[in-house]
This record gives sequence, C-alpha cells and structure tokens, in this order.
Amino acid sequence: MKNKLVVFLLAAVALLVLPLVAQAAGNFWVRMIDFALLYVLLALGLNIVVGYAGLLDLGYVAFYAVGAYMFGLLASPHLADTFAVVRTNFPGGMHMPILVVIPLGAALAGLAGVLLGAPTLKLRGDYLAIVTLGFGEIIRVFMNNLDRPVNITNGPKGIQQIDSVKFLGMDFGRPGELFGFEFSSVTKYYYLFLLLVVISVVICYRLEQSRIGRAWMAIREDEIAAKAMGINTRNLKLLAFGMGATFGGVSGVMFATFQGFVSPESFSLQESVMIVAMVVLGGIGHIPGVIVGAVLLAVLPEALRWVAGELDLQRLTDGRLDAAILRQLLIALAMIAIMLARPRGLWPSPEHGKAAAAPTRQ
Repeated sequence: MKNKLVVFLLAAVALLVLPLVAQAAGNFWVRMIDFALLYVLLALGLNIVVGYAGLLDLGYVAFYAVGAYMFGLLASPHLADTFAVVRTNFPGGMHMPILVVIPLGAALAGLAGVLLGAPTLKLRGDYLAIVTLGFGEIIRVFMNNLDRPVNITNGPKGIQQIDSVKFLGMDFGRPGELFGFEFSSVTKYYYLFLLLVVISVVICYRLEQSRIGRAWMAIREDEIAAKAMGINTRNLKLLAFGMGATFGGVSGVMFATFQGFVSPESFSLQESVMIVAMVVLGGIGHIPGVIVGAVLLAVLPEALRWVAGELDLQRLTDGRLDAAILRQLLIALAMIAIMLARPRGLWPSPEHGKAAAAPTRQ
C-alpha cells in the first residue's frame, strides 16, 4: 500500500512539473501534450463502448463534433451574426460560461449516443461497425452543409472567434504568472485537461468495478448468456453508448475552446479510426493501457513531424522523399510492429477465465 502511494505521489509531481519543463523548450511541446490529454479523454470514452460493452463504434468522432460545434455556437458571435432574434437579445453573441456549456455538451452528446444506439441494438460486429461509421460521416456532412439555406454551422469555413475558458477571473487564453512562474495559455489548458482526465479516470474505474460495468463485460463476453442470466442488454447497451458519448462531448467542448476554431475537417473518419486504434493498441478494456495507447498515438505523429522538419528531409533528398508520407509510413510500421509483438495491446488487462493448472501428483 505504501509503495502504491509513493508511486502515485511521484506520478502526480511529475505530471504537475511536466508542462513547466516542456514550456522551457517551447510552447509547441506543451501544445502537443495538451492534444495528447484530449485524445486520452476521447479514448477513455470509447473504451466504455468498445472495451467494456464490446460494441465496435467507428463513428465516435461524431460525438466529438457535437460537443465542439455546440460550444462554438454558444460561445462565439456566429449566432448573433446569423439570426436577428439572437442579435437583439445578445448583441455580441451568447458567450455562455464554461460551467454551463460542459454539462450541456455532455448531455447533448449523450443524447446523440442514445439515438445512435437505439436502432443498432440487434446489430453486432461488422454490421454495427458499418452503421456507426455511417453515423459519423452523416454528422460530418451535416456540419459541412448546414450553411444553406440558413447558416447554422458556417459550412466548410467553420466557426471562428470562439471564447477561451474564463473561470474565477482567470482567462486561459492569455498567459499569466503565479508564484514567480510564468504560465503560457497552453500550460494553463494543460492543467485544465489534466483535471478532466483525472476525473474521467476515476469515473471509468468506478464504472468498471460497479454492477453496471460487470454487466457490460458479461454482454461483451457472451450476450446470449448475459440475457439468460437476467441482464437487460437493451438498456445497458444504450447506457454504454450514452455514457461513452458524454466523454466525447466534453472533449469536443475542450477542443473548441482550445483551438478557438472548429471546422468539419477536424472530425473526419481518420480521426475516428485513430481513436479506435488508441484503444486497441493500448489494451482494450484496461484503463492504464488505453491511456498509454492514446498518448503514444497522439504524440508520435507530432514528434515525427518535428524530426522531419528539423532534418529537412525533402531538401536532403532533392524533393524525392515527401516528409508527410514518410511520417505516416513510420507511424503505420510502428503500429504493425507493436500489434505483432503485443497482440493484446501494450498494457492489456489481466486475462480472466483461464482454466486452473492441473495439480501435480506427489
């Protein structure tokens, strides 16, 4: 017990100091860590659907988009510029506070998750993956085309001038100073994202240990047997979709306020596949593994981008080698190598259900 406490304390100190060390090397590195934390939030939410309940969801990025666009509409001048009614009551835009928008984003994304789950209750495996994939693409296409005849999402141009987080008189969009330390805006967002990740980990751990979590895992292992044992598989599947979607909604809100801009390009199918890869690569159903997978796949592309820029590979090879293509190739090779070496993920959950070892005769 004491050893675990020491490990937790050391990890907490390291996480608190990390952005200050990275900030000394440049805000690029802190920004990269911020995005890694956002992907951890997304991966934890998808792990509820895929890891706990065993429902393959390839459209998870849709809930990310719902949260981001909801915050973009409620915290920017876009609605006031488009609708006279809003402009009359809110001349400069609605600019709702973050403590109101986060629950709204979670609730709206959760509702979208339930609406997605309702018609897919009888689908499994590949069929469920295809339907969820289609749902994710439908949301992206809607966001891309809802600028006519009424301009709601501003289409492919996206929504700009989104507010930064303002809480207790502190503006996360501007640098500040505390105890003699200078904090850039990306460093402030790091601590906000870290707090949300810690809360999400606690929620996921409590869900995993609860009766609901055990029921989800029973459905994942054998849905027919779970139903025979009296588990209401219909309601629990809907709960898994809704609960997982709330994490995506909160992540979308944080993404919008961090970027200050949202557009349909940020919510492509590639993003959804990458989030699934994070869960699978780290270890399906295991919270530490999911975090490791999310951090690795979020940091690796940006680190390789920096390496390619520093080496200036295109100049060294007279343009024969495209740095962007090489970066994607290296990421794909790394993923293939990891899955061949660790088929159950980098940090899989302990295996259950193995037969006991045969007793040895004396």
